[in-house]
Amino acid sequence: MQVHVKLHASLRKYLPAGALDDTVVLELPPGARVGDVVAALGIPTNHAKIAVVNGQQSDFDAVLQGGEQVSLFPPLAGG
Repeated sequence: MQVHVKLHASLRKYLPAGALDDTVVLELPPGARVGDVVAALGIPTNHAKIAVVNGQQSDFDAVLQGGEQVSLFPPLAGG
């Protein structure tokens, strides 16, 4: 199954060559979870802290169905 993944801020360095607009299409096995997206891109688990799937915040153990837009964000800080 395919998912569209957009990486934000410091996570952009994990985009594979050829990615467009900070987005990559990943081919994952059925039953893959958001955490599998992180692993497939080689992102250390403590670097991706927020996941948004189809515009809704998601847990990293949420099962993907295919066709989703997954956005990953590093830890955020403000002040």
